[in-house]
Amino acid sequence: MGDYKKSEINELEGFVDWKGRPSQKAHQGGIAAIFIYVTQFFDSVAFFAMIVNLVTYFNEIMHLEIAKSATTLTSFVGTTFLMALLGGLISDSYIDRYKMSFASACVELAGYIILLVQAHHESLKPPPCNPFNPTSNCEKVRGGKAAMLFTGLYLIAVGNGCLKGALLPFGADQFNDRDLKGRRKISTYFNMFLFSISAGGAFGVTVIVWVMNKKGWDIGFGICAATVFLATITFISGTTSYRNRIPQGSPLTRILQVFVAAIYNRKLALPENPNDLYELDYEEVNMDTQKLLNTEQFKFLDKAAILTETPSNYVKMEPSKWRLCSVTQVEETKIVLRMIPIFGCSIILSTGLAQLQTFSVSQGLTMDRSMGKNFDIPAASLPFIPIVFLVIIIPIYEKFFVPFARKFTGHETGITHLQRIGVGLVLSAISMTIAALVEVKRKNVARETGMVDFIPLFMPPIPISVFWLGFQYFVFGIADLFTLVGMMEFFYSEAPERMRSMATAFSYTSLSLGYFFSTILVDIVNAATRNITESRGWLRGNNLNRNHLDLFYWLLAILNVINFVNYLFWSKWYKHKPVFEKTSNV
Repeated sequence: MGDYKKSEINELEGFVDWKGRPSQKAHQGGIAAIFIYVTQFFDSVAFFAMIVNLVTYFNEIMHLEIAKSATTLTSFVGTTFLMALLGGLISDSYIDRYKMSFASACVELAGYIILLVQAHHESLKPPPCNPFNPTSNCEKVRGGKAAMLFTGLYLIAVGNGCLKGALLPFGADQFNDRDLKGRRKISTYFNMFLFSISAGGAFGVTVIVWVMNKKGWDIGFGICAATVFLATITFISGTTSYRNRIPQGSPLTRILQVFVAAIYNRKLALPENPNDLYELDYEEVNMDTQKLLNTEQFKFLDKAAILTETPSNYVKMEPSKWRLCSVTQVEETKIVLRMIPIFGCSIILSTGLAQLQTFSVSQGLTMDRSMGKNFDIPAASLPFIPIVFLVIIIPIYEKFFVPFARKFTGHETGITHLQRIGVGLVLSAISMTIAALVEVKRKNVARETGMVDFIPLFMPPIPISVFWLGFQYFVFGIADLFTLVGMMEFFYSEAPERMRSMATAFSYTSLSLGYFFSTILVDIVNAATRNITESRGWLRGNNLNRNHLDLFYWLLAILNVINFVNYLFWSKWYKHKPVFEKTSNV
């Protein structure tokens, strides 16, 4: 906390400026947010170019099978998003979000440099061959070469993930959420943050992917490293504009204290009047800016706040936090518990997203990607469709839909965060249904033209336009707009102020678990269908025309429908945090 007095920190609500001095009280964050948007733009250029093209890199350069390439990618992306939770926890607990963001960007940059070096030197890669030709004897990456590949990849995963966990809430911290105007600006910030991600992604999946495929992977990875370097410089350039929340201790420790105290007091009876439970006065609270009211859910945890002595005795005794917790601390724990089912319902949607970056890219490799006489769209650039749509629709959503909906609902963000998430979950089910239908059509064309055993690079493409895949990308892009931003804003606004980095990282963690679940689901499906479809499983081998990707998409569509029904129950059960507001000048 530095050398600030307790009274000063309470007045600041835990914020200091770039020199560690008391932050400005009327802070609206506009200039600071611009630096955050540009930082996220540059970082997204590199990351999106990577994840949409890695299946091709794994398959054609490192000689992994399509299914193995897909699961390797989903494991990498899953780890990246999971690291957001680590970044959030560290920046909530030990080092501030500014330092966490800078350190994470440096680690990510080191990972891209390693991939650049490996891609540039032929001796660090397996010998060239055609992995799509059944007669080719391709050497898969292994040994020291594999170690170098995965070292680079997972440095990127750790760096990029921790950056996600710290940068998003750091930008939101630049705004005052204590009044209506500030909360509306925070809502705009989350929409524009996704806009920055989408704009960077659009550039990455077109320009950078084209460079990778046409000019060489080393040049492509070099550009990725350069954009991450630009992101780092941009972030540092905004230093004088930022305000920074002082870390307030581990949120996991506070949660654990509540459970330990509740178990310790389990034999005590709760008072009839909740006001008789233990709560600190604002003057006694160190850096707390919100006081939470007691709620009826998870009543067992209220036993952590049972008074066994008079309040005056507790002031003298300074009771152990492992034996007595305030009502606010108990309610913080309840909030996290209430968030878990909402968080869980977003995992299936992320599983669908993983397919659009793996199997859909593999589909695109078999299809006609010509756009005019002299230009072929790289298959890895297909996610350009939903990303560009997001770039177009986000400003429209922010400037027109939100004010229009606000007139009818009276809600400051147009529709509630939970409603926004629900719309996205419905669209995710529709997207997977469309994906199944398009795959049926693609395979039918392959059969009708005698191209079931199509070999990329050695045969002309199946005569069906790659733009058929645009339908599933288009719908899923809208789903992303609603659900991803809805989750980010929901977790940030509902979380206790001392836990916002960790809670905001839940949105990324759900993406992580979705990618991991995709890896597990592919393995389960292959194992379960091995004796049903030609003893090879639905998704085995490099020939998609002899696989059953359409049935896999139907399975995902069914899972999404079941998931939405489950979400309806939990969203109705959820209770928003009851805040007793303190008068504030910030």
